[in-house]
Amino acid sequence: MSLIRLNIKGISYSQTQSGAYALILSEENGERKLPIVIGAFEAQSIAIALEKDIRPPRPLTHDLFKNFSDRYDITVKQVIIHKLVDGVFYASLICERDATEEIIDARTSDAIALALRFSAPIFTYKNILEKAGVILKINPEKDGKKTEESFIFDNEIVEKQNEMEAASDETFKNLSLSDLRDLLKKAVQDEDYEVAAKIRDEISKR
Repeated sequence: MSLIRLNIKGISYSQTQSGAYALILSEENGERKLPIVIGAFEAQSIAIALEKDIRPPRPLTHDLFKNFSDRYDITVKQVIIHKLVDGVFYASLICERDATEEIIDARTSDAIALALRFSAPIFTYKNILEKAGVILKINPEKDGKKTEESFIFDNEIVEKQNEMEAASDETFKNLSLSDLRDLLKKAVQDEDYEVAAKIRDEISKR
């Protein structure tokens, strides 16, 4: 079976499952998306790996795995989402040490969090993408106003992709860049990465 490479499109809050997030994987050189429901911790870990500007003061679980692997010369070469059973995706880590390759079973969310840290490619099989892949439609208007990006899923895994936020929190808008940087540092130290991301976005807008 042929493998298809996937790229991470983003993470959105699931509208159908409370406390769950949808990781959106995009088919390379194609239009199909593979939505995978993941937990809050895994979503946070993936988001931190995607946001290069946010550095946790202490290593998270996936960071620890990366540090451990580096110390013992273990490399994650690639991740393959190889099975879909009753809506649950199964993944494997293709690892290498001393020119010996090993395959390790892993939860898909953990595998992707590690793939980001190892800069490893993510693949799935063609039949899985045909079965679970969806094509997202662009919703050009919402409440009479055009949005920069508004995706709606064709299935019930999640109701919609998060819209790009029109503005940051009013509190952040009224602060100086110096104050924002101080708040960002504190948010990272407190491991409040959701707030840290919002502050970073406001700094970027300036």
